[in-house]
Amino acid sequence: MKLNIGMVSTRFAGLDGVSLEAAKWAHVLEEMGHCCYWLAGELDRPARRSMLVPEAHFQSDVNRWISKQVFDRRRRSPQVLETIHEQRAILRFHLEQFIDHFRIDCLIVENALSIPMQIPLGLALTEIIAERTIPAILHHHDFYWERPRYAHNSVADFLRTAFPPSLPSAMHVVINSVARAQLARRCQLLATLIPNVLDFKRPLDIGRNVRRKSLRAMGIHPEDIVILQPTRIVERKGIEHAVDLVNKLNLPNCKLIVSHAAGDEGMAYAHWLKRYAARHQVDLKFLDIQTRPQTTNNPCFFDQYRELWELYERSDFVTFPSLAEGFGNALLEAIYFRKPLLVNRYDTFVRDIEPLDFDLVTIDGALTKRHVEMVRHLLSCPERLDQMTAHNYEIARQHFSYQQVRSRLQVILETAMTTKPSARPEVARSSPQTIIPLKPLEKQTAPSPGYNSIKSGKSNRKG
Repeated sequence: MKLNIGMVSTRFAGLDGVSLEAAKWAHVLEEMGHCCYWLAGELDRPARRSMLVPEAHFQSDVNRWISKQVFDRRRRSPQVLETIHEQRAILRFHLEQFIDHFRIDCLIVENALSIPMQIPLGLALTEIIAERTIPAILHHHDFYWERPRYAHNSVADFLRTAFPPSLPSAMHVVINSVARAQLARRCQLLATLIPNVLDFKRPLDIGRNVRRKSLRAMGIHPEDIVILQPTRIVERKGIEHAVDLVNKLNLPNCKLIVSHAAGDEGMAYAHWLKRYAARHQVDLKFLDIQTRPQTTNNPCFFDQYRELWELYERSDFVTFPSLAEGFGNALLEAIYFRKPLLVNRYDTFVRDIEPLDFDLVTIDGALTKRHVEMVRHLLSCPERLDQMTAHNYEIARQHFSYQQVRSRLQVILETAMTTKPSARPEVARSSPQTIIPLKPLEKQTAPSPGYNSIKSGKSNRKG
């Protein structure tokens, strides 16, 4: 059975883990004969298969205001409740248009029903899945109870309802065994474990494509020793450990490159890192690498981007000292590009990855002299480096290839589709190239009175 599958999240763009894994799933699903369509608040997917809904973004003005009103607070105001429900209604309208316009047979919700970065979107999705009994696969990358910033809130009722929901037509997928155990204990929900993956059975040789002009524009020169931190700049990534490593290596022309942007969780950590690196005399560069898709006939890494490929290919060593991760895309990417790697032993690594016997430099929250000497030896011994990276690649090929997704998604889809969606309004099925005009939202898209009344200091309530 060929299905129209609707991929829904707050953002499908750039190099964050959710966007990358969603793209990999879509690639596998389309190889299986299905057709994927996209809805999010930010998109870099094909326009003819996408519906951009700015209200769904976690960084929209209204949503940021909602988050400020409900987190780190024990009470919520009537105005914020009114705004949440108005935004829920707007997002529900868009979701229904998306489902009907593209004749969606099954939804795949990427983290939007896991972590409450967009509460109205979570409520709207829960309503639609419940009322239409549409088959849904809820792909959970991390949960709110894993993030301290969500611990104190005034929306416990919404969190219990929608993050994640317990619905007859919804199946749950997690990316690590810790999350699966927590989901069962906290919510009495069973989940399938599908780890993050890469196409290890189809390696990508990009050496001939490395553009030296592009690397020079990034401030990287042929004589440089490049230590790559391929993550966003957020505090839980532990980037200060990478700064310490470069400082203690004390090698000439050694640069620490952080590939991704800051901003998702504020700029304070990025500013602190710059000062920390300066004090330790470390050449630290922050790159917001471009999100322009790479055009290539080799689809194994289709969802990545040229600049990131070049950084991995050019790097001499990769650091991944995260304090917490849902899984760890950067770890797999470094192994894919056959690079030596330093990893902090975060919970998911200890539980799901370390037992597979990868050959890595591992730290327990602190960098020691022994770790520094191990890295120094790897940088000076090509034979040892080749042995390590070949060993790691083979283990990853066995456990984290696309086949892991393909085989498990096949079972999940067959199970999910045994629950038939309720009757939907008849809409003529169109080819992907044909765009059905969407109805205007009219009054539903008016800015939220609750949000605006708080901003202006006025109340729209009487009495």
